[in-house]
Amino acid sequence: MLESYVTYSVLPASDLQRAIEWYRDKLELEPERTTEGGVLYGTGSEAKIFVYETGNAGTAQNTAMCWLTPDIEATMAHLRERGVTFADYDFPGLHTENGIATDDMGRSAWFQDSEGNYLCLTEPA
Repeated sequence: MLESYVTYSVLPASDLQRAIEWYRDKLELEPERTTEGGVLYGTGSEAKIFVYETGNAGTAQNTAMCWLTPDIEATMAHLRERGVTFADYDFPGLHTENGIATDDMGRSAWFQDSEGNYLCLTEPA
């Protein structure tokens, strides 16, 4: 049943206004809707991101959300021009070169938003 439903990501922010500005300035996203509890962004097709204010922001050390891209290097170059910094990793199971890790699923790169959420780009294999 759920396989046909659209999903959306929910991301915490310790400073909602700072997050709104970061998503606008770095990712070129404008809120579709603003509520008392947060902001809703649309990203491709029917995908959504809801960013809400909470004191728990930035505590998760895992990937919170990922965008699929047909050309990871071009997408990274564009985001780098806007000031996004990509992480480099070198430990068992994860090694990046120029910010990109390659595995059987494809190529991926990670960065953090202004609130400490780990976001990802993936170019599927």
